[in-house]
Amino acid sequence: MRGEQEVNAAIERYSDTVRRLCMIYLKNYADTEDIFQTVFLKYVLSSVSFENQEHEKAWLIRVTINACKDLRRNFFGRNTVSLDEVIEQAAEIPPDHTDVLEAVLSLPQKYRNVVYLYYYEEYTAEQIGRILGKNVNTVYTNLARARQMLREKLGGDEYE
Repeated sequence: MRGEQEVNAAIERYSDTVRRLCMIYLKNYADTEDIFQTVFLKYVLSSVSFENQEHEKAWLIRVTINACKDLRRNFFGRNTVSLDEVIEQAAEIPPDHTDVLEAVLSLPQKYRNVVYLYYYEEYTAEQIGRILGKNVNTVYTNLARARQMLREKLGGDEYE
């Protein structure tokens, strides 16, 4: 079990990452908060010793993704998602960026994952491949397809 200072430091460092990743998967603030608590409870109880902060961050991302997938597997989790709720809850996002958020959230899950990890968390394709258990070429392909889908949804080169 981890000490209070170590847990507080991890929450301070990674809370935004975990919450954003949950919102991308779940599109629901209440479920996001539930998964947030679950992830950090697993962190507290985990006996994994991390090599560095990147290893710790990658572990938390993997645990978050798995917890979100577990929640979405149940019927209630799959059938209560609303994109309108996400846009309403994203009040801190400037109005001119809500179309980008809406477009990203409308992507299929495998494309949302790579877009989030690449653009928001600034992981390389190689790192994303390790985190998601995918071949690096698959990550590049998914990024290219996601960019093309976003171009089509957003109407051209305006967001490049």
